[in-house]
Amino acid sequence: MLSKVVKQLENSKRIVFFTGAGISTESNIPDFRSSNGLYNHEKIDDLTPEYLLSYNCFKNSSKLFYNYYFSNMIHIDKFPNSAHNSITSLSNLGYEVIVITQNIDGLHSLAGNKNIIELHGSVYKNYCINCGREFSINEILYKKPIPYCNYCNEIIRPNVILYGEALDKKVIDKAINAIKLADMLFVIGTSLVVNPAASLLQYYKGNQFVLINKSSTPYDNQATYRFYESCGKIMSEIIKRLGLNHGK
Repeated sequence: MLSKVVKQLENSKRIVFFTGAGISTESNIPDFRSSNGLYNHEKIDDLTPEYLLSYNCFKNSSKLFYNYYFSNMIHIDKFPNSAHNSITSLSNLGYEVIVITQNIDGLHSLAGNKNIIELHGSVYKNYCINCGREFSINEILYKKPIPYCNYCNEIIRPNVILYGEALDKKVIDKAINAIKLADMLFVIGTSLVVNPAASLLQYYKGNQFVLINKSSTPYDNQATYRFYESCGKIMSEIIKRLGLNHGK
């Protein structure tokens, strides 16, 4: 089946990757829904991760929010794995690659991918809710337990979509347009159960839909090619075969 994917890639130009938490678990970043995911951790004072990472918690219990956020969502000691790096390699081989990710960990950027649509934002971007000044991740970590703006003393928030907030329509429209124009669509490391993100796949009208995820998803029957294996393993092998075919 891999040989067929490679052959299709050789006849394609615009490639879209739609990625979820499963691509980053191979960098030892926990996901939400697996047996070792955040949803299965012991609750803090009977509060769920959904509440602790919600806008309501940020607004009304900022210390509680940031304590959980700093402990569970910041992973600056983690690095891109072979799946992230393989996507970058595809760009280096001359393909037009767009990454649409549900992840906020910034690993696609760290891997050198340039054209990234971050549906839920990034932990590396932060801003003051009053004056709008931007702050790096290191700046807000230095300001624990609650980061406040140096200029107006208002609270700083991560530029991520919190529970209870809607996705940015401009970002959604950009993702939809990319999927519509894709020659091939790779969906990697996502259970595809979270909407509206998962519903974006309906805009792909092509017939080269590659799904790589260790467990089944609601979209399995729609995929042209399915791999229930490691994201890094499959992507590395694809790049290896492409490189050999290109004489590299």
